[in-house]
Amino acid sequence: MNGMQLVKEKIRSINDFPIKGVVFRDITTAIKDKEALKEMIDFLTEKFKNKGIDYVAVVESRGFIFGSALAYNIGAGCILIRKPGKLPAETISEEYALEYGTDKLEIHKDAIEAGKKVIIIDDLLATGGTVNAACRLLQKAGADVKAAAFIIELTDLNGRKNLPSDIDVISMISY
Repeated sequence: MNGMQLVKEKIRSINDFPIKGVVFRDITTAIKDKEALKEMIDFLTEKFKNKGIDYVAVVESRGFIFGSALAYNIGAGCILIRKPGKLPAETISEEYALEYGTDKLEIHKDAIEAGKKVIIIDDLLATGGTVNAACRLLQKAGADVKAAAFIIELTDLNGRKNLPSDIDVISMISY
């Protein structure tokens, strides 16, 4: 069994969560498995090693798990993208639409220097709204966003088409 098969096998599917008709892909069962976790981190590392990446921007909260290990492996810094009110110093923010209402992402105002190469890591690509907002936020801060990478991609939700066309979009497994 290859690494992608192992990870896919370890992801638990929960029917009718959070609402009826939805199949929730629970990555926590893959994270707790040491072989699957290693495969996920190794996959991301292989994609980005020797690419001159300055920072790995990690989306709250499961992106923190993968992105910090990746940043360590490729010799990059790690930028936290958080929900409002979680960062202690001055922030910049980007609002984005949800199905009902809006939400916001923030980074520290001094999180990145202009022109630095950044990749965004999150666990799952669904509609792309959160990561699109993360791209806009990082670009507002002066970053050169090179890629967005995910462990899981829900292809029927077409999230890729909602991300900037000038960045690479990478996913390990898809449903």
